[in-house]
Amino acid sequence: MSGHSKWAQIKRQKGVNDAKRGQVFTRLGREITIAARDGGGDPNANFRLRLAVQRARESNMPMENIDRAIKRGSGGGEGAALEEITYEGYGAGGAAVLVQAMTDNRNRAAGEIRSTFTRNGGNLGESGCVAWLFDTKGIISIDPGKMDPDEIALMAIDAGAEDVQVEDGSVDVYTEPGDLEPVRQALERNRLTITNAEVSMVPKTVVEADSKTTAQVMRLIERLEELDDVQKVHSNIEVSEEALTEYSALERK
Repeated sequence: MSGHSKWAQIKRQKGVNDAKRGQVFTRLGREITIAARDGGGDPNANFRLRLAVQRARESNMPMENIDRAIKRGSGGGEGAALEEITYEGYGAGGAAVLVQAMTDNRNRAAGEIRSTFTRNGGNLGESGCVAWLFDTKGIISIDPGKMDPDEIALMAIDAGAEDVQVEDGSVDVYTEPGDLEPVRQALERNRLTITNAEVSMVPKTVVEADSKTTAQVMRLIERLEELDDVQKVHSNIEVSEEALTEYSALERK
């Protein structure tokens, strides 16, 4: 494993403020609806749905909202109109940017995403232009607390993990997508504190740029994530402490 941009960790550490919580619930609801539509409404028989419901609960999404989203997917109607689309492009300095969207209006989504790329120093590319730079992996993030991260790493490898990385007080465990749930369950049996578990796009290699360029890419990612149709954004840019400082300065402007 070549390493995963700590941008995802930084966003988790920032938390979700009340103003954005409604948007988070909307995204989680769409994921649940699509999962139920494609694999059925029983979480026990549908891994994608089970994972989506688990993430919704961890985000304190009300159970009635979860049930409503499952029914939308199982019963057709609104759920049938949603499309999953991946957009690919480049940020400042040629950084790869992968955008996963769910929308009921393909033209609106494409227009808003293209405009956001353009306004933030990037450009939308053709299908396949950057997807090859990423692998689909399960990622489990653990708060080690007082536990030795090396001991956690051994537990994870024994449970079937591919790789383990320790950075900034967090332990990230990488798995094949299909191994995410059994590895997670094995780690939970060892009473580890799991802060996040998801299937994500992990860059095969990360690229380093100067702090200003990296901050511009971070800003592009945040602006894309603010769009209603966007579910997740991935990049292969490496984030340094200097880039974080530069990004904070950009946001104050």
